[in-house]
Amino acid sequence: MRNLTDHADSINRLLSRYGVKFGIYKNQTFHEQLFPFDALPRIITGEEFSHLERGLRQRVDALNLFLADIYHEKKIVKDGVLPEAFLLESKGYLPECEGITPPAGIYSHISGIDLVQAQDKSWYILEDNLRIPSGASYPLIARELCRRASPQTFRQNDIVDNRHYADMLRDMMDYVSAPGMRVILTPGRYNAAYFEHSYLAERTDSALASNADLYVEDNKVYYRDYLGQAQRVGVIYRRLSDEYLDPLTFLPESLIGVPGLMNAYRAGNVAIVNAPGNGVADDKGIYYFVPKMIRYYLGEEPILKNAPTYLPFYKEDYAFVMDHLDRLVVKDVSEAGGYGVVFGRDLTREKLEGLRETIKREPRRFIAQEVIDFIDLPVMEDGRQVMRKADLRAFVLSGRETRVWPSGLTRFSRQADSFVVNSSQGGGFKDTWVLSR
Repeated sequence: MRNLTDHADSINRLLSRYGVKFGIYKNQTFHEQLFPFDALPRIITGEEFSHLERGLRQRVDALNLFLADIYHEKKIVKDGVLPEAFLLESKGYLPECEGITPPAGIYSHISGIDLVQAQDKSWYILEDNLRIPSGASYPLIARELCRRASPQTFRQNDIVDNRHYADMLRDMMDYVSAPGMRVILTPGRYNAAYFEHSYLAERTDSALASNADLYVEDNKVYYRDYLGQAQRVGVIYRRLSDEYLDPLTFLPESLIGVPGLMNAYRAGNVAIVNAPGNGVADDKGIYYFVPKMIRYYLGEEPILKNAPTYLPFYKEDYAFVMDHLDRLVVKDVSEAGGYGVVFGRDLTREKLEGLRETIKREPRRFIAQEVIDFIDLPVMEDGRQVMRKADLRAFVLSGRETRVWPSGLTRFSRQADSFVVNSSQGGGFKDTWVLSR
């Protein structure tokens, strides 16, 4: 690894030069910052990855079946596995998507599943991201620059090549596409992950479009190119949230959506990647039920574990949470990016009581979990090696088949003793090496 760490500064300079940055809004102001890269890779053995691959495919297959079910027959509700009130109160559940079957019946085409590895080496899933999970481009371009900086490192180690992610993405988009071209729909330059939008558009030979480039006519979507010529669009990899997609269906005040898009989608004339309405499966409260979904839809035991989770919605769990709040981590079910996460052990008595009162008023709004002491990974900091908490976002693509990308985004905390690794909270990232054996 020495060759890579010797080139770490030059790799980060190139990442900055190529615009590999992460933007966040804070105090009504857009801040763009480098997503710091650490050249020491996370290493996963081939045997370990095979285990993760089986578990991730199982989980995503069950989640796709769940989404198809709850927007149609709702058997999981009728059979008493998931309370109807709990489903309908989810902010991610969209009645506007009722009865719509997406092309090829796939809802979550790109799933970003966040995992951590405990001290005993067991893997736990912390979150399912099925709306617009970001991050695949960062390890992809980092690997490319690392190969350039130290080609001998990759000749001397049995590392599975991760450069085919764009091929996987393009193949999936083509599989679900209606007649027409590929488009990546971006909300624009000031989106947090704009680099990724442009990078993946180039790598998949897709048009990078804003809403001004698209229009709907006769329930078909068209792209107007720089010459003013119109081309039919068959698939849109959207990088904006559901509520902004179509002002005629969702938020009327949306200035970044495409009027009439949902009518074209409902008519089967365009595929939307990921499907609108997936946010219900991102709900951290719904996460509690995923092991039950696997048993219900697949008749299998879950291969990968959830973190031990309590749902204050249920009386028994509510009582447990109230009695053990000081040792649990509490999460707001509709927040993301590391926001809305509170560690009871870090709160003063006054703030702990305030949290307790908030949970009493809004039990559906929260889940509580046991704190998993997940592993630290070595990170280079000021020329020396330090240990920092790290998670893994795995990417699962569902098209003709469900495939797990043999790589992933390893994020790490840049603060000692911090469990928060999100890029929006100042974390950095590593490449993830999957060994071929």
